[in-house]
Amino acid sequence: MAKRNQRSGRDLGVEVVAYAQSRMKLSRFNMLVGFEVERLSEGGAVVSMTVRDDHRQIHGVVHGGVTAALADTAAAFAAYTVVPKGTELVTIELKINYLLPIPEGKVRAEGRVLRAGRNFIVVECEVRNHAGETAAKALMTFAASAGKRLRKRAESARATARSRKR
Repeated sequence: MAKRNQRSGRDLGVEVVAYAQSRMKLSRFNMLVGFEVERLSEGGAVVSMTVRDDHRQIHGVVHGGVTAALADTAAAFAAYTVVPKGTELVTIELKINYLLPIPEGKVRAEGRVLRAGRNFIVVECEVRNHAGETAAKALMTFAASAGKRLRKRAESARATARSRKR
């Protein structure tokens, strides 16, 4: 049965945040850009980063791709809080509106699950600049797969690609 969650629920505590941060470290990309899990709750997550020079595009503000990745990461963590353990998620749609440039400071993305079903989870995310102003608003849809089916499909696709190169 589908579950509605317009707001983040009960705080999941420091142990769960520490576990999430350890999982984040498995993603080289997230570590490269400096994302950190700050808070997790039922249906919600806050992920942050401190703006560095390598986040900026030629006009001196954070590149839109970095902002989108931050929003996607926060939304994914929020989605993981409402699915059964062992479920794998993959982003199948991401739409983002950039509202303000982000030149510096600490940036926070807060993801909130809007609807969680058996196969799809819809999450909204607000990205706020160091002054707390909304700099971007995003909406993501995640596909859910039980077990390790996504990893097996990716491995199969890589094997097929390697065999075609030969």
